[in-house]
Amino acid sequence: MKLKKQEIDARLSNLSGWQLVDDSIRKDFKLKDFSEAMGFVVKIALEAERVQHHPDITIEYNRVRIILTTHSEEGLTAMDFDLAGKIEKFVVA
Repeated sequence: MKLKKQEIDARLSNLSGWQLVDDSIRKDFKLKDFSEAMGFVVKIALEAERVQHHPDITIEYNRVRIILTTHSEEGLTAMDFDLAGKIEKFVVA
């Protein structure tokens, strides 16, 4: 179910660095190097397959951009925020 603006704002406040862009949430990650970026993307891909919710991913050497939206709902749903929270845990400190 598509979230309302108030719900989106509340959920977004619990995610560090994620931005609302049109009907999606987006975050840019800067990792140590290409190898670390690719490892990060593999973790995201495996989780996305597990939950059957797939982000748009752009990789530029050590930078990874993740964009989440629920195309079938034409906007943001709880699935987007759940996956964003999981992605946060994959970042190597």
